[in-house]
Amino acid sequence: MKIDPRKVEETLSAPEKFRLILLYGDDLGLIRERAERVSMAVVGAREDPFRIAEIAAGQFGEIPAEMAALSLTGGRRVVRVREASDAATSAVQEALAGPGEALLLLEAPGLAARSRLRALAERAADAAAIGCYQETGRALMQTISAVLNEFGVTATEEARAWLASHLGADHAATRRELEKLALFANRGETIDIAAAEACVGDFAGLSLEDALFAATCGDLAETDRALELALAEGSSPVSVVRAALSHLQRLLAIKLAVAEGASETEAMNALRPPVFFRRQAAFRQALSLWSQAMLETAAQGLWEAERACKQTGQPAELICRRAILALAQRAAQAKQRR
Repeated sequence: MKIDPRKVEETLSAPEKFRLILLYGDDLGLIRERAERVSMAVVGAREDPFRIAEIAAGQFGEIPAEMAALSLTGGRRVVRVREASDAATSAVQEALAGPGEALLLLEAPGLAARSRLRALAERAADAAAIGCYQETGRALMQTISAVLNEFGVTATEEARAWLASHLGADHAATRRELEKLALFANRGETIDIAAAEACVGDFAGLSLEDALFAATCGDLAETDRALELALAEGSSPVSVVRAALSHLQRLLAIKLAVAEGASETEAMNALRPPVFFRRQAAFRQALSLWSQAMLETAAQGLWEAERACKQTGQPAELICRRAILALAQRAAQAKQRR
């Protein structure tokens, strides 16, 4: 079954009713963290090598036999596949139809939406399919607050907004940076933006943010430069397209609020996470260039670009570049008409 995001924590903490847990999505760090949590929930804090079997990619045929095997030391076993793909579907289907009480734990980063493996996990009553995607917006803000709270520290609203704009590309990296920041402060302290800037690296990709703001402001040269750097730093084409869509949705949210009677300033102040103060001028410039209809059309184009990255077999990076540069060209044309 497909697990509702609100039920993910419950599933990870109590996986005993499932024989299969599939972790898929584009956040490898989150997939790894959740896999570790599931494994510990089944085997215990001290992992027993007799109760964990790891199967490499290309050896999926071993899954049914490992699922049926008994632990030499007692207790439920975990059969863990770190690079699962559709090639494992038939073996997984055979394992679920066969004997054994082991838990099959599949880590499948980059699995397509129409994947046969994902469809199998979502159909089976004793299986859980859990999406693991980059955290944005409220979810990222909640993670920031939760991790800092674990260490007994808090952060100002300005610092949390800055952290939200510079973290989130990978859950594991986000947690490491927040833990480093929390250890920098003393328990009970409130972290300000100066401390955040001093301690935290840029794991959301400042270059990507530069590219998106440049694109919606119609700066073709800066868009191309920053996008090139963002891709070189490791941003995946799909994550770039998704970030661009999120950026357009924030602009569209302001347009809709203004259409309902709010002032632009009121709408921006209500946006969560708030626009980082150093980006507000560029955000307002983009609002002046893009109409609601333009944003809706561009958002549809980004949805199609993401689908093309996953399904057409064309080079994903080329599709991504075309989509982002198309935004910059549209904004530049709007600027010329003013």
